Amino acid sequence: MAVLSIRIDLEPKGRVGPGKIELLEAIARTGSISAAGRALKMSYRRAWDLVDELGRIFGQPVVVSQTGGRHGGGAKLTPFGQELVARYRLIEEITAATARPHLDALQARAAERPAEGE
Repeated sequence: MAVLSIRIDLEPKGRVGPGKIELLEAIARTGSISAAGRALKMSYRRAWDLVDELGRIFGQPVVVSQTGGRHGGGAKLTPFGQELVARYRLIEEITAATARPHLDALQARAAERPAEGE
């Protein structure tokens, strides 16, 4: 099955795509930037850089973190971070539904075997 991947270019600030959204979802799931990074096979530094980049793009944090202490540290999405994930996933869903017949047609063509002599 053909799959559509969405990347949103926000000129001139940057882009949002599936990797950054997956990272935010992993942070929401794990409650930790480092655990989210490990789950996605990326370093803490890379995960933090992506979170920071999203904050710069939108001019507000998408994640709030708490340093360790008696109850340990952690991270969670801000309300805007939650909104960003929800809007991205909705754009993805609407676009995929609209494109489905075309994706299916392309997939069918890709699956066809060339006729003898071609």
